[in-house]
Amino acid sequence: MDGKRVFVTGGAKGIGAAIVTAFCNVGARVAFCDTDEKAASRLCDLLPTFVQFFQADGDPEALQKVINRLFNMWGDIDVIVNNVGISEFSPLVETSIEQFNKVLSTNLRPVFITSRALAIHRNNEEGKQRYGRIINIASTRYLQSEPGSECYAASKGGIVSLTHALALSFSDYNITVNSISPGWIQNEDYRLLKRSDHNQHPSGRVGRPSDIASACLFLAAPENDFINGQNIVIDGGMTKKMIYE
Repeated sequence: MDGKRVFVTGGAKGIGAAIVTAFCNVGARVAFCDTDEKAASRLCDLLPTFVQFFQADGDPEALQKVINRLFNMWGDIDVIVNNVGISEFSPLVETSIEQFNKVLSTNLRPVFITSRALAIHRNNEEGKQRYGRIINIASTRYLQSEPGSECYAASKGGIVSLTHALALSFSDYNITVNSISPGWIQNEDYRLLKRSDHNQHPSGRVGRPSDIASACLFLAAPENDFINGQNIVIDGGMTKKMIYE
């Protein structure tokens, strides 16, 4: 990935920070956006190479401005990782329409905005020949739910569906589009987990942000161009586990 230009949304903490770090560690030029300026500053201080931070959320104008600045600064973007997301859970009778719209606007809409921007930028004969990758972070909640998870489940299910639609729309570009659906990924202190937490998983442990970052590197590799329109579940085998109560 030496010299590849990578843009990550929601990159200041958790899975996003692991993705930013992983691409920096393999020589990519990385930019990321987030709303948490303090966390972003701490991450930048830890990274071995220069990384560009933009304070922005899923607002269409703000996100489009960031992308335009990157096009002006870099000339192009090779890899986009759409990671930004919020989770709000509440009983259905207490969930407002405004809350539903907020989650979808934050989690789902940026995938369309960034992908559309790259398609427009590359919409010429030379641009369509250049290497590119779009990787969208969904969730195993796209096919499994708990009560009160309507907003989050709808947004992540939308990401999975949007992924295969985009893969077809990019079929005459040299750009693949895939999604990753993480299961339980422990973003906080891993030492707080109990043995029973790990034992739930067929793989014998709870996931780490680095598990998702590694998959992003794999999908971004230039030689992996035959994986396209797919949703890769990374959950330690939990979605394959039959559970009877």
